[in-house]
Amino acid sequence: MTRRQKTFSPIDGSLYIERDYANAHQIQVALGKAQKAQILWQDTSLDERKTLCQKAVETFVANKDQIAEELCWQMGRPIRYAAGEVNSFEGRANHMISIAGAALAQIEVTDKPGFIRYIRREPVGVVLVIAPWNFPLHTPINVIIPAILAGNSVILKHSPQTPLCAERIHEAFRTAGLPDGLFQFLHMTNETTEAMIKSAPINFVAFTGSVPVGVKIEKTAAGRFIGVGLELGGKDPCYVRADADLDHAVENTVDGAFFNSGQSCCAIERLYIHQDCYDAYLQKFIVLVNKYQLGRPDDPDTTLGPLVNASAAAFVRDQIKDALAQGAIPQINVKDFPADQEGSPYMAPQVLTNVNHTMRLMTEESFGPVVGIMKVASDEEAVKLMNDSAYGLTASIFTKDINRATLLGQQIETGTFFVNRCDFLDPELAWTGIKHSGRGCSLSILGFEAVTRPKSFHIKTIL
Repeated sequence: MTRRQKTFSPIDGSLYIERDYANAHQIQVALGKAQKAQILWQDTSLDERKTLCQKAVETFVANKDQIAEELCWQMGRPIRYAAGEVNSFEGRANHMISIAGAALAQIEVTDKPGFIRYIRREPVGVVLVIAPWNFPLHTPINVIIPAILAGNSVILKHSPQTPLCAERIHEAFRTAGLPDGLFQFLHMTNETTEAMIKSAPINFVAFTGSVPVGVKIEKTAAGRFIGVGLELGGKDPCYVRADADLDHAVENTVDGAFFNSGQSCCAIERLYIHQDCYDAYLQKFIVLVNKYQLGRPDDPDTTLGPLVNASAAAFVRDQIKDALAQGAIPQINVKDFPADQEGSPYMAPQVLTNVNHTMRLMTEESFGPVVGIMKVASDEEAVKLMNDSAYGLTASIFTKDINRATLLGQQIETGTFFVNRCDFLDPELAWTGIKHSGRGCSLSILGFEAVTRPKSFHIKTIL
């Protein structure tokens, strides 16, 4: 009997989509097609690759409304925000297309009489992209577009929570006229995905997801001498200095903590507020959080949807209960959010004060609508607490003193450092993390390096 992949919607728990898992034969066929297509594709011009990628992006965006509705039902993002990820998909893809020429350009070295010397960037071969459910459109495109532009073929394995995203992306590339086999998707089990990583045709693996799965992927690929890009978890901190514009800081940090119900690797999960502005900041923060409308994400009035499933919500609720047992103080009355139901994915936002780093809430990734807020007395204390984490994806400081913030940023252990903003990906900058937030890089010119390899040409001329 064929095993089936089932996707249950967080909206109402219904079975939303069901697909067959790829069997061993289908996987081998896909790998063979990917290898064959890549050999031909690497000899096409960059202009042709860019044209086809641009057509694929345009085709994808033309179906924005349908994709947004499917996204809402698959992972619970409020419909009023769902189309925004289609826009960011377009923006990131177009930027990577625009910089491909510079990113893939031949590297020239100094002139040397009697020699011709240069370095080419060549494709690695077949790229496996393993995509997450929380941002299922713009996360995989960060790698797919550079990989194809660089001359690789791509196989996409999407989260079982968002299978239609893989199908819609593939459909757009197929409609654009990409050669058969160059971009494929497969619905696979964990076991078949692991087997694919071990298979000879795969030359690079890009994974976005949890730390435990990232560790497993790294171990699976060990000994194959292939590249592995890992964008993993986060426990991202923010420090609000005494001189910060509080209205601006509150607006940005509330959104940074609770957008997508906090289900973002770069969500603000820890806040450190200088004692001189703590009370004023906290009051404004609570007022804004209480304005969220928790409810069904297909309701256009909803601004806070459910978590992806009931077990994810239970994990966050347990963190909160543990913190309360240790003395944390809740600042939000969950009864003000009637849609909140214990045992369901619908969960009210929560703000906890009187917290410290002995609590799971302040050290363990939450991935939900909760944030802990601590009072600090100095910049030095804030930096020390910000660095007291196993993670290092993003960190932010709100202040009017840009020079001071920049100096503090040099001390903070993070992949991206923000001043007066948070929870944002700029495609012109490298997206990377340190410590348990992973390794590797996507976006920017540097993002092309993972899907290419340098090849040196050292030619002695004979006259």
